[in-house]
Amino acid sequence: MLTKVGTLDNPLRIAVFFSGSGTGMDALLRHQGNAQCIHKTVLCVTDKKDAGGIHYAKQHDVPVLIEPLDTSLPRDERRREHEQRITKQLDEADIDLIVLSGYMRLLSPDFVEKYFPRIINIHPSLLPAFPGKDAHTDVLASGVRVSGCTVHVVDAGMDTGPILAQRRVPVFPTDSRSQLAKRVQVEEHRLYPEVIDSICSGAQFDLGN
Repeated sequence: MLTKVGTLDNPLRIAVFFSGSGTGMDALLRHQGNAQCIHKTVLCVTDKKDAGGIHYAKQHDVPVLIEPLDTSLPRDERRREHEQRITKQLDEADIDLIVLSGYMRLLSPDFVEKYFPRIINIHPSLLPAFPGKDAHTDVLASGVRVSGCTVHVVDAGMDTGPILAQRRVPVFPTDSRSQLAKRVQVEEHRLYPEVIDSICSGAQFDLGN
């Protein structure tokens, strides 16, 4: 997936995109505190001035780029101008891999094409089942008894990119949305750093699915 491999002396440079609480980002930053880690988050990017994850980035001494959407622009120009601002900072920071962690904006096809396959995301279901922004509600409504999380490469679609890894969790008849979300989140915080480790070590993935 990447053109180089991380080493202890030269860890690969990661940008984490988030919009909300940042708990997944915090789990990754804690993982990167391991002396044997071969990747490092050098930039955190958010589109929300009040995103809860900002304090996690500051706790870990990682620079935070706060780039809200400029709603004064015409609707068809907003996303392009927003992504141009972010792209400039990514290129200046020499980013090797973009990690989406609760980032709620759909990236444009142009942005994805520029960085593909170097953008990954974690989604709280077993894709291709239950894509979209509220997978837990959809899972509970369906009556299935197994859910989980999926790490995938980001393409121009909605949660449609090549799947890199998945982790399963049970769904119980008595589950509320929050109960299911917490169970899935535990596995997300384990799986995402593991997959990023593999990517940065040069592991081979099938990007044709």
